[in-house]
Amino acid sequence: MVQSLNTVLRRLPIWPLYVLCALYIVQLFVRGVIGQLGVDPVKAMEHALGEKALWLLIVTLTVTPLRTWTGITLLRFRRALGLITFFLALAHFTVWLVLDVQILSQIWADILKRPYVTVGFAAFLLMLPLAVTSNAASIRRMGAGSWRRLHKLIYPSAVLAAVHFVMLAKGFQIEPLIYLGIIAILLASRLPIGRWRAAILS
Repeated sequence: MVQSLNTVLRRLPIWPLYVLCALYIVQLFVRGVIGQLGVDPVKAMEHALGEKALWLLIVTLTVTPLRTWTGITLLRFRRALGLITFFLALAHFTVWLVLDVQILSQIWADILKRPYVTVGFAAFLLMLPLAVTSNAASIRRMGAGSWRRLHKLIYPSAVLAAVHFVMLAKGFQIEPLIYLGIIAILLASRLPIGRWRAAILS
């Protein structure tokens, strides 16, 4: 069953993922322009883009434990998932930068003085080298070992992104904490104890 599913997954094209990402961003912007995102469309776009980026970050982190625990492999999709996560985070950042803050002198003030902005910006900065080096040429130039070590930055980036969402929530909200909890579990699954359990249950 797993082998059959993996065979099907290997045959699926990757490019539709990028098309869906672009279409999602465009339709969200159009909905904001025509007034379908409520009284504050800029905030609605920021929230939607940021949350989708966090969703896909979680999906990207799920690829390795999914293969470890079930044998289902989505490795060929991981690079696309990571890049799409970055594109959504970049769109989230751009909406905040261009449509929300707008005043250049206020941007650094917000980053330095508002903790939730500082944390979110740090998460975005950690994604930058991952997006830039998500290509075969970078792997050859850096070497596989150095490339893998660099791409472990996804772990602190994921934690910071989830903390950013928690800090944005007004009052006690369970949804941001669920995201943070899922990320904590996915990272814990990479510890040796997670591999021991997988070996025991296999």
